[in-house]
Amino acid sequence: MIQPLAYIHSESKIARNVVVEPFAMIHKDVEIGEGTWVASHAVINEGARIGKNCRIYPGAVVSAIPQDLKYNNEYTLTYVGDNTTIREYATISRGTEEHWKTEVGSDCLIMAYAHIAHDCIIGNNCIIGNNVQMAGHVQVGDWAIVSAISAVHQFVKIGPHAFVSGGSLVRKDVPPFTKAAREPISYAGINSVGLRRRGYSNQQIAEIQTVYRYIYMKGLNNSDALNQIELELPPSDERDEIVNFIRTSERGIMKSPLQFGEHHEHD
Repeated sequence: MIQPLAYIHSESKIARNVVVEPFAMIHKDVEIGEGTWVASHAVINEGARIGKNCRIYPGAVVSAIPQDLKYNNEYTLTYVGDNTTIREYATISRGTEEHWKTEVGSDCLIMAYAHIAHDCIIGNNCIIGNNVQMAGHVQVGDWAIVSAISAVHQFVKIGPHAFVSGGSLVRKDVPPFTKAAREPISYAGINSVGLRRRGYSNQQIAEIQTVYRYIYMKGLNNSDALNQIELELPPSDERDEIVNFIRTSERGIMKSPLQFGEHHEHD
């Protein structure tokens, strides 16, 4: 299953049923799980830990040295979960001493030319679109979608089930279950289509939308909105996830469309 024209370092650990095509390069201190396919001209660098049944397409580079001037050859890793696809010329940098690792979860799709920088943490079932550029320390929750040609500022957090529209400049945190659009990036409703696809009930979706009306449509500051939510709305996993995300946001969350002269709400 390993072609003779591929370069495989003797200190790498390749499981059974892995296919490595000609001219692929796998360096030392790499581990690749069963059933993974590595295409021609893909490069797997030191510190890569790649799961089972992944697909790594031509020109992709996994576990590259960070593009961070503070990096000083410290020993760091890159984790890629099971069943994840990394398309052509996507690049994933390994961690720095700040976090020691970069992580991409299971069942993700990293599309062509995307860049995931050092110390990023990408959850499970995420889609990172073509040419998305993520700076260091970005966190993306499970089931989030970041659409093509978006740029994500360092240390930004994108919540679970969020949807970021194409061409966005993401400078602020994007809370769970929301859609983010416009420039400057702002709230464009909740990701109701994605939530229905993943089995959320109409009642759950309505409750999530009610929470975000307090945050984005009532003209309240975040502290007052969160206090009112906890006083007036019944507890639920979704309510608490939203409240905790906003309370712990360090960069601040994206703004309301009301601040940019838009008075309608999308669902």
